[in-house]
Amino acid sequence: MTPETREMSIKLASVRAACERAPAGPRKDTAWKHYRLAELAQSEENDAEMYKELDAAKLALV
Repeated sequence: MTPETREMSIKLASVRAACERAPAGPRKDTAWKHYRLAELAQSEENDAEMYKELDAAKLALV
């Protein structure tokens, strides 16, 4: 596993855990939407879009 791949995996896992721990409501729903888009971007190997969506998911939970 390359350092870049490891960093992506850690960030995805971190945001997923934050989404799972968040209380139910519109913020959690928005965060999950962005998280799913990040997973899609990762599968399409679009790293810039993945990081953008992960950041948006984190902001939705703040």
